[in-house]
Parts: sequence; structure tokens; C-alpha cells
Amino acid sequence: MQLAVVIVTWNVRELARQALQTLYADLDEFDAQVYVVDSASSDGTVEALRAEFPQADIYASPENLGFAAGNNHAIRRIMALENPPQAVYLLNPDTITHPGATRTLYNALMAEPDLGLVGARLSYEDGSFQHAAFAFPGLRQLWVEFFPTPGRWIEGRFNGRYPRAWYDSGQPFDVDFTLGATMMLKYKVIQQTGMFDENFFMYCEEIDWAWRIHQAGWRVKCVPAAHITHLSGQSTGQVKPQSVVNLWKSRLYLFEKHYPAWKLTLAKRLVVLGMKRKIRQADSSELIHAYQTVIEMAT
Repeated sequence: MQLAVVIVTWNVRELARQALQTLYADLDEFDAQVYVVDSASSDGTVEALRAEFPQADIYASPENLGFAAGNNHAIRRIMALENPPQAVYLLNPDTITHPGATRTLYNALMAEPDLGLVGARLSYEDGSFQHAAFAFPGLRQLWVEFFPTPGRWIEGRFNGRYPRAWYDSGQPFDVDFTLGATMMLKYKVIQQTGMFDENFFMYCEEIDWAWRIHQAGWRVKCVPAAHITHLSGQSTGQVKPQSVVNLWKSRLYLFEKHYPAWKLTLAKRLVVLGMKRKIRQADSSELIHAYQTVIEMAT
């Protein structure tokens, strides 16, 4: 097998149907198997996908596994295969695959011996540009998150963004990490670095894994010639206050794993200051409570 594709779903029936329709249309030339892990959906996702895509391997979990554990469930099954694939492709259910994207990613990944992970160029539903890769988060990005910053800094390297010209060039370029919406990894990378850390239920798990991939000596690239539409945020289905708590719980755990002590201390202080500022600007008691919860987590 050349490629195993993993998609984790949760109450995204129509989005998942669209994702699989466009993916399968792009897999004609591949020896590939698609694995879907559904996290206890109540909207008929499993039934709809089994009816339309009988060739897919669909697992219906009785509980919501979350992004990390859901992907890991499929990866464990893939690693148990007698003849595992050369690459594993983790794809969000809120994606539309454009023709040739899968082959372009695969060819780029296999072209360089020390390249361990690649991700596609992303666009929003209206076709507008979406940042698909970033530098690892640092203190500067935290500052931008909370305090007034010139617009050119927000969209630039100061905030961990890569130049638009790099995407427009169509040539692959080295990055720290790609968004979890599209992650294609060599099988040997998974053997060496493990899988997602399941302490991340949602958010930041792809950053942690990319960090470990770099530490193991592999490179990571964005491949702009591979185009995926990412209907950003439509597959999470969460209200904003809980999303705030989930995001910062994951970010703080990420900082604890990868920052030296001095940097972790400064990061937590910035988070506390930033959340206090957000509390003063909040317009709902639910958001205020969420920001207070983050402060408690950071102290």
C-alpha cells in the first residue's frame, strides 16, 4: 500500500461526505485505504458514510475520542498491518481536495530522504488565502495575541507567519509546522516519533508532534502546489467560551512540554496579563468565566 488516509469525524455528516467525495476523486492512481474514525456522532454520519463509501474502513466509537485519540486509533490499526503504507495522510473532515493535491503531497514527501512531514496550501471557502504553516509559538506570538500590534507584524514573521510570496511561488518551503487539517507523514517517521500526544484533546497536538519530528532530525515542508479548501472551524462545533478554555489548556500544556523554565514562566505571566485585559473587554459572563479559568490554569 502506498497511502493510508485518516479522517476523524464528529457530527459533520455533510462536511465529511464532501471531504470523502473529493478525496476519493483524487485517489484514482493510488494504492490507498481510507480510515474514518467517528467520535459518537448523533447526526447519522456513520450511516451516511457507510452507505456512500463502502470501500472506506469506518470505525464508530461509542465515545467522543477527540482529534488526537481518534487519529491514533486509526494509526495503531495501520501500524498493525502486515504490509503498512509508505505514508499516512491525516485529513480534516472540513476539507475539499482539489485535483492532484494528494499526488503532489505524496511526491514531494517521497522526493527527499530527510523530509518527514508535508502539508498543503489552504484556502477558505470563498477562495481567500489561509495560512497553512507557522513557526513554533513563542513569546512574540503571545504578545500579538493580547496587546495592540501593527498589522504588518500580525501578518509577518514577528507573529510566526511565512511570507505570502512563498505560497505564491508554488515551490515547497521549510516550516516549523503545518496545520493539522492536512498532514502527510512518512510511515517511518511515525515509527520513530510516535503518534499524537492524547493529553491534547483538541488544539495544538499537531504543533507538539511537529516539534518532536524536528527533534528527531526530520524536516517539515508546506507544499503550495497541493491545494485544499479548509472550511475552518466548521468541524469543531463548539461554543466560543469552551473553545477558549480548550485552546489555552492545550497551549499551556504545549509550553510546559517544550519551553525551558525561564520561557515558561514568562509565557504564563503574559497569559495572565492578557486574560485580565480580555476580561475588561468581555461582553458576556460566559466569556469572563472562561478567561478566569485560563488565569487559574496559568497560575
